[in-house]
Amino acid sequence: MTQYLVTGTDYTDENALERRMAVREKHLEGARALKANNNFIVAGAVLNEEGKMTGSTMVVQFETKDDLNAWLENEPYIKEKVWETVDVKPFRVANV
Repeated sequence: MTQYLVTGTDYTDENALERRMAVREKHLEGARALKANNNFIVAGAVLNEEGKMTGSTMVVQFETKDDLNAWLENEPYIKEKVWETVDVKPFRVANV
């Protein structure tokens, strides 16, 4: 499987955090499904100086690029306009 580093940066409008919190459980359900299918490696929220969530980073793995793209198309944080930008890079977890 190919591993990917996915970095989503949240919108910065006044309703951004509210949107994130409204969609968060759907996003976490999706992460649990990824984990059950061996696609999830690690993830977490990016925090600002005040400790508020402003983005997310996920390390995921998929058999094909089409599988990656299918997940991205259905990711709630993308569909519900939580992440304004999404950066996806091939990644390799260090085996230490």
